[in-house]
Amino acid sequence: MATLSAIRALLGESRFNWADPAPWTALERELGVQFPADFREIVDAYGSVVINGQLYLQHPAPRLLHDLGTMIRQDLEFWREEDMAEFLPDPAGTNPGELLPVATATTGEMIFLRVPEEPSSPWRVLVQEMDSPSWTLYDMTFGAWLLAYLKGRDVTLCARDRAPDGPTYEFLPQHPAR
Repeated sequence: MATLSAIRALLGESRFNWADPAPWTALERELGVQFPADFREIVDAYGSVVINGQLYLQHPAPRLLHDLGTMIRQDLEFWREEDMAEFLPDPAGTNPGELLPVATATTGEMIFLRVPEEPSSPWRVLVQEMDSPSWTLYDMTFGAWLLAYLKGRDVTLCARDRAPDGPTYEFLPQHPAR
């Protein structure tokens, strides 16, 4: 995918490179939704990481301490609470038109993928700012949004102050070896 190549050019070579689709299949079956291909490809390449010390991406592999499935279940419960639901333009969930939480930021933003109304429609990115509380819907795929973030463009999160020497990533801690 061209977007992943452009992301690698900015962020550096990926070192996770997950190839087994089983964790995705299990999570998709549980949630009743199929994640967009670009999101899966990026997360499979990089794994559970923090980008620029700010943006947290998590992989669904259950062996990881920071796994996507746990994060999504907790965040769906949080965003479905009556007093939090009012801060989103659509309900949190996995049905068409709903918002699926997929990433967080140390600066208080939550990143959602908007589930397409129709299977042929594209996924979109919504960033919710907890400190305002406002949200912005981006008419772009996750890969395009992440690439814009890495290039320092305004996609609600700001990378320039977090990565003055260029984008970086670090792996999130894993379960201790058993």
